[in-house]
Amino acid sequence: MWKGRFQTETSNLVQRYGESISYDWRLYACDIEGSIAHAAALLEAGILTKKEERAIVRGLQEIRREIEAGEFRFRTSLEDIHMNIERALTEKIGDAGAKLHTARSRNDQVALDVRLYCRTEVQAIHLRVATLQDALLTLAVNHPSAVVPGYTHLQRGQPVLFAHHLLAYLEMLERDKERLRDCYGRVNVMPLGSGALAGSTIVLNRKLVAERLGFPAITQNSMDAVSDRDFVAELLFAIALAGVHLSRLSEDVILWASAEFGFIELSDAHTTGSSLMPQKKNPDVAELTRGKTGRLLGNLVSLLTTIKGLPMTYNRDLQEDKEPLFDSIDQIKLALEVFAEMMVAAKVREDRTLAAASDPFLLATDLADYLVLRGVPFREAHEIIGKLTAHSLAEGRGFPEMDIEELRRFSTAFEADVFHGLDLRTALKARKGVGAPSPAKVGAQISRWQRRLAAKAKF
Repeated sequence: MWKGRFQTETSNLVQRYGESISYDWRLYACDIEGSIAHAAALLEAGILTKKEERAIVRGLQEIRREIEAGEFRFRTSLEDIHMNIERALTEKIGDAGAKLHTARSRNDQVALDVRLYCRTEVQAIHLRVATLQDALLTLAVNHPSAVVPGYTHLQRGQPVLFAHHLLAYLEMLERDKERLRDCYGRVNVMPLGSGALAGSTIVLNRKLVAERLGFPAITQNSMDAVSDRDFVAELLFAIALAGVHLSRLSEDVILWASAEFGFIELSDAHTTGSSLMPQKKNPDVAELTRGKTGRLLGNLVSLLTTIKGLPMTYNRDLQEDKEPLFDSIDQIKLALEVFAEMMVAAKVREDRTLAAASDPFLLATDLADYLVLRGVPFREAHEIIGKLTAHSLAEGRGFPEMDIEELRRFSTAFEADVFHGLDLRTALKARKGVGAPSPAKVGAQISRWQRRLAAKAKF
């Protein structure tokens, strides 16, 4: 493509080092779509005749069919998907194919292709996040009365409904969807027409190209347009944070599925065995997801490191944007899919969750609240219940097993009605604040999520 300037062929080693066709081939559909729109602008500008434009469109569509059928031969010597398609087109239709690159650089061409690719993939990821939300919501709906301990520092704290715990992840995932939708707006800007860095003296109708490709906006600075990879970094961040949320869910699932917790049982289809220990049933999906999150974070850091020191405008370093982008997209889509499938098939062992949630110390805060409502300052109530807890542990008896006189040794504010509040279900019903885990509040949240997910938020 640059043979006019150079007297010596590019070294085979340099070709191997610099090629990107081994991974950017997946941009073929975007490259063809962009080229067809570019041909329409060339036609309007009088660079192409109608016959030439039709031949280009027909040739590009034929190349697309060949690629999808596995019949197209990619050549490493042509470096990338753009030159592979252009060369094949020229071989098919002659001089008209050689005219296609008029007023276009590979710099703005690849910027367009990556934006088209990201635009499609953002929607695909968004759909999979919503599918995982549906799976978690289904599990919550199927176990509305299951109670588990809520934890801080991985120590039992207060009782909550299992559904409330699951709905916390729906909130996280909803923020992931919001970030994807927000990111989509900055992806959805058309850069073609920026040339290598300063446009072209052959002025094309960029608005026409944008309309053909469904872009609502056009880049306003040619130098920024060819060097901007902010939208890739933003998408990688959204993916990485979604991965972090999946990793947190993975940690819960791993704990819940352990013999020590036993809150859920994962299906045989979503677990693996041991090569040595025949009794094992390992939560590999969750463990792999937790592990792959590091990879997603690494891909984000890789891109940020690549672009942090680049002078204006395009630099070949930017070729390194695609492998982390492609990898993160592939991994998050697969992780979301398999996690949704696994959670739908999981079984909740409500007997085990209830046994854990029946720990009387989970109601220690409720006892402190009881005293506060009877005029005891909170800090004093906190100290009283702390001493009562130490006494309970020393005696080996829970709060409900003590009589009123024993309780009154710690505070005269205790009355006989205190035992009413030491019932697990009563304690849960009392948590009526906005966002709290009472059955009524959780039921309302489930209804809210059912309506929200049924509406399927658009971009």
